[in-house]
Amino acid sequence: MRKDADLFVHQLKQSIEDEYQDFHFYKSMYKLTDDPLWQDFLEHAYEDEKSHYEMLQQLHYMLTGTFVQNPKKRLPCYDLKAGAKQALLNELESIETYKVMLLTIPIAQAYNPIFIALYDEMEHAIRFSTMYNAL
Repeated sequence: MRKDADLFVHQLKQSIEDEYQDFHFYKSMYKLTDDPLWQDFLEHAYEDEKSHYEMLQQLHYMLTGTFVQNPKKRLPCYDLKAGAKQALLNELESIETYKVMLLTIPIAQAYNPIFIALYDEMEHAIRFSTMYNAL
């Protein structure tokens, strides 16, 4: 059982870092378009990523007594279509991670933040797929 909890905490730490990076990447994508629909999609995604980051940090604190310190930013996006493709791939990878995490939650309080993140990432994948295919 302890091994599962350790794996969960490791995946949680990586997810916190990924959410932080995605937030900054999607904000940089927002600056590349003046299309109101794309701006809406991107703002929705980066606000969700910020919320996920905060929820997951709180969960990490509940499990370990510490916050994940100094996550690194990824390079900003310079090409909207390439960014949409990368964002789609990131979201699909996150869906797989959150699915595994949902099935291995070590405490009941982990269910809601993991479920919310999983659901939102599926929505983001749809938005980024739409954006990529339209650009």
